[in-house]
Amino acid sequence: MRQEINALLQKNEKMTLQQIEQALDLHTSAQIKELMETLQTLEDERKIYNDHTHYIWIDNDQYFIGRVKDVSKFELAIINPEGKIYVPKSNAKDAFDRDEVLVHKTKEGNRVVHIYSRGVKNITGTFYRDRDGWRFRSDVDLHTSFKVTNLKQFSLSNNVKAVVEIEKYSRPLEVKIIRLIGPANEAGVDVTALLYENEVRQEFPEPVIEQVKEVSDHVTESECQGRTDFRDLLTVTIDGDDSKDFDDAISLEKTKDGYRLYVHIADVSHYVQENSALDQEAYLRGTSVYVVDRCVPMLPFELSNGICSLNPDVDRLTLSCVMDIDNNGKVVKYDIVPSIIHSDKRCTYNNVNRVLKGDTEVQAEYADVKEMLLNFEQLTKLLQKQTKNRGSINFSTKEPKIILNKKGKPIDVQVKERGYAEQMIEEAMVLANVCVANYLNQHKFPGVFRVHEKPDPEKVETLYQIAKVFNVPADLPKDVSALEIQRFLETIDDETAQEVLSLVALRTMQKARYDADCIGHFGLALDEYCHFTSPIRRYSDLVVHRMLRRYCFDKNKDARQYEKDKLKVRTQSAHISEKEKDAVNAERTVNDYKMAQFMENKIGQKFLGTIISVMNFGFFVELDNTIEGLVPMHTLMDDYYNYDEDTMSLVGENNGKVFQIGQKINVLCTDVDAAKGQVTFGIEQNSTRKAKEIPFEKKFPKRGREKAKAGAKR
Repeated sequence: MRQEINALLQKNEKMTLQQIEQALDLHTSAQIKELMETLQTLEDERKIYNDHTHYIWIDNDQYFIGRVKDVSKFELAIINPEGKIYVPKSNAKDAFDRDEVLVHKTKEGNRVVHIYSRGVKNITGTFYRDRDGWRFRSDVDLHTSFKVTNLKQFSLSNNVKAVVEIEKYSRPLEVKIIRLIGPANEAGVDVTALLYENEVRQEFPEPVIEQVKEVSDHVTESECQGRTDFRDLLTVTIDGDDSKDFDDAISLEKTKDGYRLYVHIADVSHYVQENSALDQEAYLRGTSVYVVDRCVPMLPFELSNGICSLNPDVDRLTLSCVMDIDNNGKVVKYDIVPSIIHSDKRCTYNNVNRVLKGDTEVQAEYADVKEMLLNFEQLTKLLQKQTKNRGSINFSTKEPKIILNKKGKPIDVQVKERGYAEQMIEEAMVLANVCVANYLNQHKFPGVFRVHEKPDPEKVETLYQIAKVFNVPADLPKDVSALEIQRFLETIDDETAQEVLSLVALRTMQKARYDADCIGHFGLALDEYCHFTSPIRRYSDLVVHRMLRRYCFDKNKDARQYEKDKLKVRTQSAHISEKEKDAVNAERTVNDYKMAQFMENKIGQKFLGTIISVMNFGFFVELDNTIEGLVPMHTLMDDYYNYDEDTMSLVGENNGKVFQIGQKINVLCTDVDAAKGQVTFGIEQNSTRKAKEIPFEKKFPKRGREKAKAGAKR
């Protein structure tokens, strides 16, 4: 039926439900039900839309789907990966910034005809008083005024930061105050506001607080029953200098056949009982959120930094994955057991790296664990060899480290350093995750798996096209494997080509997510993978622990419980994946804001950067410290530039100049909008010779020439 509906609507453009029924000659209730389900599926897939009278085929020549960007009092920009169009606000219905919308392109002008989803629910800003009373000014200019419906319920003061919630999408926008945060210039208030705007849950409700009070702050003797006692094992945690929650620890023994590696993980499931107030709140959060000046934890600090944290010199309840590894770095046997440990030392990445480099001062401080750490280093080299052999792709991405002063202002932006100690822990955790996923999958037990699907064949074709530009042989099949991509990248000798193609290859990848089905992890080149090692900060790991307890340790044989869990983990997987996206967006929003804030006093300064993305409206440049900025197309005044989608480049029509992904380029910081987290760059252009006059039709080829003639500017 799907194909028949597609053919009908492509031919007729729009039809009523009755017309479709008649055309398909449908009569039975089963046929009508199938029709309604198919139409709904096509709507969800953005193939058709329903204007409440007709079902209309979304022809890409006539329609455009994208996110709204509020660019002026008069106009909205609608943006998607393929491009950008503009809609006058008089034709925008009640669309607002960040909404996902459908635009009908006509000779009379572009018009928003459908709003798929709202992008803004909460808005942050400050209150100020004028002669007419209290006014609300949003941090990001939404080019509208506000009607605050519950002013009388709050005691306001000038310049107080607040969060309001949209009640009605109208002009003026109707909102209600949901929280007053504090003075706008107080340290941390700006970040708190951004977290609220991104709907990050920052307070624990009263039932959770009350439940936490009942949790013991130490391990009791009765809790040790039925657990393997590893308290006599030499055990350490290795984390960042500023870490306060330690959910993993390791022990390592050298054996005659290789190594025995113990990965001990905090037994959070012992303290967070299923369906309790604690559990329900943890599920709603899904994950801890880490931003520049704080961690917003999934669990209350009493648990995350207390009884669940594997702090040194105290007993802690754990689940341990014990792995026997041969001298080739292969796991020959593993066991997963409930356990109890006593961490002997809290090690830091920085100090472990210094031990590995032979720093005698730190080696003396770490004398009791030095031998184990050196053995761990040797084991990691074996594990990394296996990782490389199976084809795991190692993309060298950079993460920002933003330094704040006491007032919460950014004073420096650096690249986070990643030493060998970080790689050691990563290899150990990946190995434990693989073993647990193998156990759950082989026994067909319910679980939440970490999955990463194969790249879209069309995106692999893009990689092939870019490789041709650089004269790099790329015989990559559409059904490419991770090993083939890894080997392809390793064969590139030219440094620039290697950087560009590595970046393009990264963008061919799909996003990793959670799923109830074990379908493998493409990027890691693994058939079985899950998250087991961070239950303090990820709900996915907590679910995996519960399934291990129920089906591995307690040997549950209840068929009804099994079927119930099978359905539950599917719902949980989808929810946790969404919460992970939300957390990443919140973290990125705060980072972008602070990095833009850092650039505010650098307008006019020159920087060397790398072009990391080219679009038909300009290109993005990344500085060495990870700060990104846009060079808008309209600022390239020396020529008219055409966008070449195949080579991801802009090419000057007259001068032949090329701006291409991976290219090093000198830029000027020309503008900063910290509230939006946006930095704008420009390039130095030859001002001593007159630029070749560009025909007006080429300067404004596809939109609003009459408006441009009248002096309208972007």
